[in-house]
Amino acid sequence: MNPMIKFGIAGAIIAAVIAVNFISVPETNEIHHMETNSSTNILRIGYFPNISHAQAVIGLGDGDYQKELAGIQVETQVFNSGPSAIEALFANRIDVAYVGPNPAINGYIKSDGQGLRIIAGAASGGVVFVVRNDDGINSTADLGGKKFASPQLGNTQDVALRSFLLKNGYKTSDNGGNVQIINADNADVFTMMIKNNIDGAWVPEPWGTKLEHEANGKILVDERDLWPNGKFATALIVTRTDYLQNHPDIIKKLLEAHVNETLWINNNKDQAIAIFNEQLGNLTGKTFPVDELDEAFSRMDITYDPVESSLYQSANAAYDLGFLGNKKPDLSNIFDLSILNQVLEEKKLPTISEIPMPSTG
Repeated sequence: MNPMIKFGIAGAIIAAVIAVNFISVPETNEIHHMETNSSTNILRIGYFPNISHAQAVIGLGDGDYQKELAGIQVETQVFNSGPSAIEALFANRIDVAYVGPNPAINGYIKSDGQGLRIIAGAASGGVVFVVRNDDGINSTADLGGKKFASPQLGNTQDVALRSFLLKNGYKTSDNGGNVQIINADNADVFTMMIKNNIDGAWVPEPWGTKLEHEANGKILVDERDLWPNGKFATALIVTRTDYLQNHPDIIKKLLEAHVNETLWINNNKDQAIAIFNEQLGNLTGKTFPVDELDEAFSRMDITYDPVESSLYQSANAAYDLGFLGNKKPDLSNIFDLSILNQVLEEKKLPTISEIPMPSTG
């Protein structure tokens, strides 16, 4: 690989964006409540206006979380990218964040395994490979010489696309092959598809559905089909390690709210989609067509299970592609599901079995 490209990848992987980059939020939303958390009765939560963060969007928007956290001052910040959320976490501007797998991994690595812990999952699935209907791509045999897009170099979808191509015998142009990958945010990917500037894209929902409905696209691969039982993490909840140690009671209340919201969404999908779209409008000034959101939600599981094995597999794929340096990171302490399992036990729900990290070899 070209040394300059390697350098670019190394920089990008440290700043990898969350898997789902939905609708931009005015930057002013990202500077609310920046004071240091000096009170034991304050919980500052960061999240995105994304469908993979549906529990936070709905639960914080309509007050469900605040009711569960009665007696605790709940403050929120809305972010546009995983790196900015992790930066705020480490700068003690927030205590908890909903983020994608790569920002969680990168934050853990950058803090030498000390700075954060994954305490629950939020979403699984909801990622598709969409190609143009008029481009003659009907199977993996038709991918040579094409140009595809992913949201950001080294992010979750970019790694998935590159791994998929490699497994099917294709090299990318930066590695001497004939398949080109370009990186752009999801709104720009949509525009490029409409203008026929790309042949397809590996994108999170609801952008996959939008490309299918509005940009002459068809789904070639539903990423769920590439994972055991169709499960892979696309959103997680992380907290600073010191906050987890100092305020386990508040984290427990938060996870009770998160689990309750997850169960409610799954039992009331139509109502949940309507409320999500309303809250999305409140946060961003924009909404999605209900039929597109409905289809997008159908390809994703709203869950509290972090699907641990998928995070380890994603990290291994990133390492194999040269994104994580010369040594596989030790992620053995990245999860702490003890409080989540306590909540699940009290609700008489199945607990999450922690999966040992695969040997780094």
